Amino acid sequence: MFANRIFFAVLAFLLVSCVTINIYFPEAAAEEAADRIIDTVRGDVESDTETIDSSFLNVRDLSRAFVSGATYIADLIIPRASAQANFDAASPASRALEQSLKKRFPRIKPFLASGAVGLTAGGLLDIRDRNAVPLKHRNAMRQLVTAQNTDWEALYKEIARINGHPEWIDQIRQVFAKRWLAKARSGWYYRAASGTWQQK
Repeated sequence: MFANRIFFAVLAFLLVSCVTINIYFPEAAAEEAADRIIDTVRGDVESDTETIDSSFLNVRDLSRAFVSGATYIADLIIPRASAQANFDAASPASRALEQSLKKRFPRIKPFLASGAVGLTAGGLLDIRDRNAVPLKHRNAMRQLVTAQNTDWEALYKEIARINGHPEWIDQIRQVFAKRWLAKARSGWYYRAASGTWQQK
């Protein structure tokens, strides 16, 4: 009787652990993919705001090592039913979207620099100040922002689809928004969570 209780308690724990791992969003891997994609879209590999930490192990490394170790041990006990997320995976659709975003970005960059357009908390662009642009260019700016946002939304959805987790789309948007802000040039505007525009 006591042995049965222990068996069922252990079984319940393992099942809960399996479910928890299956729905875990690998934020560190998503951030690395976001950095790669943003650099591709920008057409450069420079980092405006970050330097590489030369220490052998920092807090993030330890965190990743712990999560990887815990995941490995859990996999030995109960193999995961769902495939491991792979944010480096690509599809013809995701590659085409990245190239479309990259091709359009040089025309959007001046609007970001002037403050007419800013970054949003949803990983998109928004028009901040139409008056910063001559009247004859405002329609072109609006079309560029709309087209770029359409492609970003499609790319976030495709990344979630490739990884077999369409429910991750909001988390993917948030990761990209955070990484865009980290990589934004000084003087670019972004809309804070409060809804107010701020300048980096």
